[in-house]
Amino acid sequence: MLNNINKTSLRTGAFALMDSLVRHNVSHIFGYPGGAILPIYDELYAWEEKGSVSHILGRHEQGCAHAADAYARSTGMVGVCFATSGPGATNLVTGIATAQMDSVPMVVVTGQVARPFIGTDAFQEVDIFGITLPIVKHSYVVRDPRDMSKVVAESFYLAQHGRPGPVLIDIPKDVGLEKFSYTPVSPGKINLPGCRPAILSHSIQIFQVLKLLEDSRQPLLYIGGGSIIANAHDVIIEFAEVCQIPITTTLMGKGIIDENHELALGMLGMHGTAYANFAVSECDLLIALGARFDDRVTGKLDEFACNAQVIHVDIDPAEIGKNRIPELAIVGDIKSVVSELLSILQIKKVDSSMHTYAWKERINRWKQQYPLLVPKHITRISPQEILTYLNQYESANYYTTDVGQHQMWAAQFLNVLPRHWMSSAGLGTMGYGLPAAIGVQIAFPNENVICISGDSSFQMNLQELGTIAQYKLPIKILVINNKWQGMVRQWQQAFYGERYSHSNMSSGAPSLKDLAAAYGIKGLVMRERREMNNILNEFMQHKGPVLLDCHVVEDENCYPMVAPGKSNAQMIGIQKQQKRAYSQVRN
Repeated sequence: MLNNINKTSLRTGAFALMDSLVRHNVSHIFGYPGGAILPIYDELYAWEEKGSVSHILGRHEQGCAHAADAYARSTGMVGVCFATSGPGATNLVTGIATAQMDSVPMVVVTGQVARPFIGTDAFQEVDIFGITLPIVKHSYVVRDPRDMSKVVAESFYLAQHGRPGPVLIDIPKDVGLEKFSYTPVSPGKINLPGCRPAILSHSIQIFQVLKLLEDSRQPLLYIGGGSIIANAHDVIIEFAEVCQIPITTTLMGKGIIDENHELALGMLGMHGTAYANFAVSECDLLIALGARFDDRVTGKLDEFACNAQVIHVDIDPAEIGKNRIPELAIVGDIKSVVSELLSILQIKKVDSSMHTYAWKERINRWKQQYPLLVPKHITRISPQEILTYLNQYESANYYTTDVGQHQMWAAQFLNVLPRHWMSSAGLGTMGYGLPAAIGVQIAFPNENVICISGDSSFQMNLQELGTIAQYKLPIKILVINNKWQGMVRQWQQAFYGERYSHSNMSSGAPSLKDLAAAYGIKGLVMRERREMNNILNEFMQHKGPVLLDCHVVEDENCYPMVAPGKSNAQMIGIQKQQKRAYSQVRN
């Protein structure tokens, strides 16, 4: 099809869209049809018949957006989703905002009422362009089908280059139907001079970094999601090993380093490891790579790394100085900047590794004194114990999570590879995990994909079990079921006088095993600790889709925890965690 376009032949706007998507190597589209987008779905039918592209039918547009999002996170490619006008488009909003907050490259195509009806309050008309302006990187309304191919080419460029993000293309119904003389725009053949990041030399700043490194005795690498996006894990690990600098990551930066590595400190912040939070509080040089100094990381901002000089490297100049003014700022691609730094280190034969020996010894004492511990009960199951069991399997598993306590425990106890961790970090979207697992499994059909969810989060988008059943996706769904909105309950207990206002979910809770069976999916239930090994083995070894409902200790809290308005060094639950865990082991 791509090579047989006669420039004199007439094509529709819908054809131009599909042809342009395929030219941009789109192989999978997640979507849900409706009236205004039917011309595009009619054209899609022909392209699917030829095997040029596959469409994955979600059960809700939000699920389609999350699936496209996770497809993008796990592959590094642009995720694509379709929805119709009106409620179809507005159902995408949470998914678009999720992608925007976490810098995920997506192209979102929505149908719109025909051009003559725009602005008349026609059936299923909404201004999705206006609604989504604050939560997209860019957006278009295609009013002339001749612009379609150019708009698609620009959208893919914008979604991927610089700091990635979602781009919206709104297409009126009659634009999809209108015929015109079609000339495709090849990928990359666009002119957006104002959007091309300047390629700058960082030589002067690199030498400033070296000087700060030479003077530092307690340096720390603070790694965010921008480093994953830049595929910079190899050069970051090499840099850390050459200079012997410990590494702590954000929730988005998880996977940048094997957490069994001697330099790995795990996640920092509100539910980070105690030793990571102590390290950031005591370091004298903080090197932030692709991180944005989010409030969940910094705690009380004016006490965050208050003894440190800060080097901030990010591709987005808007992030530099937004929350913390750095002593040295470098705007650029993380991988390029760190590679340049490594080259100069090798040329100058700079060795700062011996400077950090005492610092690493101090951190190792913190690791021994404040480890992440796994509570063990006589009969009941702790969530941490389940996740520790999962972590015994190879780290090549892909994990998606929902949001809440289970998300934090998963971040604490699971060791993952780069791009094998999909979690809504910035927006904190409950209901993300299940449809995200669909996107990852579609991208990697032969890999293990495990969704870690909570009983409350799972019910946000449980209808996507229908998509899993339809496409026979062998996703493993593990529900940490404590019958509460777990993190809400924990905050109500800690900060609201144990007034549990509407956070208990036991009344009206479904039987998840029966629910799975209704979709033709294997369901398992685990209630007692003595069952754990056998049931978890069955869960992991099952070849098809499977859902495991894990009934865990209901009042288990996620520690450590930095209370709002406190510094990272003022963590709740360190000693309580140790005392409680040890007593339960003895019992």
